[in-house]
Amino acid sequence: MSFVRNKVIKPEYDVVIIGGGVSGLTSAALLSRAGLSVGVFEMDTRPGGYLAGFRRKDFRFDSAIHWLNQCGPRGLVTRVFDFIGSDHPIAEEQPNIKRYMGDTYNYLLTNKPDNLKDELVAKFPHEKAGLERFFRDAKQLGKSFDGLPRFSRSLETMGFFEKIIFNIQRLEFVMPFLKHIRFTGPEGTVKGLQRYFKDPEMLKVFGSEEEMLSALVPIGWAYYNDYQSPPKGGSQVFPEWLDYVTETLGNDVCYQCRVEKIELENEKAVGISIDRKGEKISVKAKHIIAACDVEALYERMLPDTAIPKIVKEKLHNAQLYSSAVTISLGIDCPVEELGLDDAMLFIVRDDVKRTEHNAGDPHKCGLSILAPSYRDPSLAPAGKGTMTIYCYATFDQDDRWKTDIDENGEPKRGESYKKFKQEFADILIERVEKKLGKAVKSHIEYCDIATPITHWRYTGNRQGSLMGARPGKANMQAKIAGHKTPVKNLWLSGHWADLGGGVPIAVKTALNSSLLVLRELNPEAFKVLASYTDTKITKMEAEKAGVFLDYDDSWIQELTPAHKKAERTERL
Repeated sequence: MSFVRNKVIKPEYDVVIIGGGVSGLTSAALLSRAGLSVGVFEMDTRPGGYLAGFRRKDFRFDSAIHWLNQCGPRGLVTRVFDFIGSDHPIAEEQPNIKRYMGDTYNYLLTNKPDNLKDELVAKFPHEKAGLERFFRDAKQLGKSFDGLPRFSRSLETMGFFEKIIFNIQRLEFVMPFLKHIRFTGPEGTVKGLQRYFKDPEMLKVFGSEEEMLSALVPIGWAYYNDYQSPPKGGSQVFPEWLDYVTETLGNDVCYQCRVEKIELENEKAVGISIDRKGEKISVKAKHIIAACDVEALYERMLPDTAIPKIVKEKLHNAQLYSSAVTISLGIDCPVEELGLDDAMLFIVRDDVKRTEHNAGDPHKCGLSILAPSYRDPSLAPAGKGTMTIYCYATFDQDDRWKTDIDENGEPKRGESYKKFKQEFADILIERVEKKLGKAVKSHIEYCDIATPITHWRYTGNRQGSLMGARPGKANMQAKIAGHKTPVKNLWLSGHWADLGGGVPIAVKTALNSSLLVLRELNPEAFKVLASYTDTKITKMEAEKAGVFLDYDDSWIQELTPAHKKAERTERL
């Protein structure tokens, strides 16, 4: 899909949005439907952020999506996208979810998780009581997530009495998590697991997780069929659709636009300064939504005195999600010939310490392996496939990936960096070959290696963090997340506005930042969208209120490169 690179930028908008990821674009589409003038400014050449994806040799790759949640019929993402337009991409339920594979075990989690429970009970009959409790508690967590759409509004969007009622009702969602949240880190996770079972072999299955909730939540989601594969064409079709809706409703999504400065008057945000390929542009706005890295916002785009020092310190000390190494492979054969299917394969070594499963050592870390083209053949040319190998990694390891430091103190990629990342990838691929018993290397037609440096370059997220600030006691007590900033009319969105990660959090924060803007600029639209968010009214009832512009549901998804090539070949 082509995007307008040099569109005329208006001198003023009701709302300016910094960042064209799924969060910024969701806000843009919602606010466009509410009749506001919106300008989105994205530094990349395409929309999506971590969902942008890329094309190489007629292979199409997702950048960072392993699976999706809350994109099923009852999910939060679907509910918000339904409100925007009924032509949105559809994510399909994933029946086979995750295969846990160590040196001595091989178990599959499907959308019928009791099958896994029964298999484990048969293998470890002396742990039956604990396994029953473990899966029961996981199911309770899944039930909470299933009710997430009812609790998707931020307290910042509510009045005094609404907050009281909401907090009482939200206890239903929160309570199942409380007894697990303190079990974090390798040692904490083991302690949490030992409340259910003691057998060392049983502990191995889930002991590679970084926290107790990471062991339980996937099973909980499986009970409620809340695993989805990306839509046909990959997860990048979500931002492509949102871009189309925003443009169709008369607003602007502008690429290769780096926001350099937030313009302030009397301590209030009134506009932005942009660099578009060397051209300096000033844009006025009544409100600004920052769907970008919060430290870049506070440290680079605002005057030093605009944000209190203590706020900056809290953010700097926040516990972030890790970054990753992602190897995207174009394969010259169908991926099933390499022993892969639709389940994510998670492999670990039994002979390493638990602290090493997520420490970034390519010889020892846990590996996730996916075969996107098994689920969606349109991602690869006929007779070929796509494969992704993924592991957690940190930004600073190995001297910042053997990068040099430029005059601004930032990583500079040179030959040492290129050589090191290739060596790192070779080790991971060799481990996969050994586990699958297949000569993967001999089938590689294309290889892309993304490191934490890559993720930092393309998203601006500190240390290449995949999803911002982690949920947990420390970040909650420090009050890391929130939509309000110390600057009036400047709002946060995306993974820095709420704890957690993934598409659901991006969409949830977009919904709430939009509500905060609408409360000021279009109170009637705010009331209707808030009622819809609270599940008090249906979309049809919201449309009847007459405060939102009509959208004609006219988006037509483009074919993937492989399918375009196939059609051309057929015509010849």
